[in-house]
Amino acid sequence: MTPESEPSTMERSEPSTMERLDRTKLLAARFRAATDRPYLATALYSLTVVEEHRLPTMGVDRHWRCYVSPSFVDRLPVAELAAVWIHEVSHLLRDHHGRADRLPDTQRHDHHRVNVAQDLEINDDLLADGLPLPADRVDPHRLGLPAGLLFEAYLPLLPASLPSCDCGSGADGHGRDWDRPPGTGSGSVGEVEADAIRRSTASAIRAAARGRADVPGGWQRWADTVLEPVVDWRRALTGAVREAVAWASGAVDYTYQRPSRRQSALGSVVLPRLRQPVPRVAVVIDTSGSMDDDRLAAALAEVSGVLRAVGIGGNRVTVLSCDTAVHAARSVASVGEVTLFGGGGTDMRVGIEAAMAGPAAPDFIVVLTDGLTPWPERAPGRSRVIAGLIGDAPAPPPWITTVRIPAG
Repeated sequence: MTPESEPSTMERSEPSTMERLDRTKLLAARFRAATDRPYLATALYSLTVVEEHRLPTMGVDRHWRCYVSPSFVDRLPVAELAAVWIHEVSHLLRDHHGRADRLPDTQRHDHHRVNVAQDLEINDDLLADGLPLPADRVDPHRLGLPAGLLFEAYLPLLPASLPSCDCGSGADGHGRDWDRPPGTGSGSVGEVEADAIRRSTASAIRAAARGRADVPGGWQRWADTVLEPVVDWRRALTGAVREAVAWASGAVDYTYQRPSRRQSALGSVVLPRLRQPVPRVAVVIDTSGSMDDDRLAAALAEVSGVLRAVGIGGNRVTVLSCDTAVHAARSVASVGEVTLFGGGGTDMRVGIEAAMAGPAAPDFIVVLTDGLTPWPERAPGRSRVIAGLIGDAPAPPPWITTVRIPAG
């Protein structure tokens, strides 16, 4: 398909005496982007273009409409416009607006900082792919930040002064004056269709990689997250806890507190009895500023239900609220007794160390966190660690049993 064959995907704002959009150049850039990276073609051609003079560059809304400034198209060469096409569709493929909606209120309100963090997540991959992004782009190297992070991890690392950018409500989730209502005109993509586009694109990326095409690692990792089988996290958490309970309960020992039932046959000889202890559990809760109290409470309720189901209760569960320090640690019999304190940075190592330093080390530790934390280099003694990762997060070390909990 040539660029000239697509007038149906172009919409205009109200007639104006201002300069008009160079359709041929803009669509030629999209054609080049789709030709050079065919695994993105479905997503690129799903975008409907709307001419918009109030926007300084290009931006998208959550309904897959791309708003374009005519002056921006005029001043960029086709190669850079093609890179911008890929940048903008990346916001939608990575569901940036949906992930921004799930941020805590303290982070979500500053949509400019959210947009910059999202651009960092995208641009490090595009630059590694050799795409000629415009000279005024933002990237991790220019801000002195590491590459390869998700935007949620970049957000707390951003400096106070940031460059200007506006990729639209399809990036940061914050509505713009120029956004058209859902279903207005042609080309409005709903959430079901958007998910289908993401899965189709992920499948194309995986097929291209298997065909030994030069697919960047960042796109391959994204495709893996989209196509990985959906796991019932409650069942996975229950299974992980049951396994840890079975392991801990197998650590039987002898005790003289209750004599053996065979004692009467041996007269004055006292025989010990085998004891199978009820496991002790510590739950370390990430109460840093990046966590949402409602989601934490819901996840904690699930953990409480799992522990009751396997017969653990009666003040044998210690809950620790932790950001970069432990603010509360107490034994509880129900989730209603838990009080959450914190709001600072994130270091779950501190909570794990505090759990191990108690009068009786727990048999296993459940850590509820968004995963944006350093982890201990090795397992803490004989205790097992189960990480309940809420939302998108890097995987912890392999010795930690990981259960991914959807942020919603």
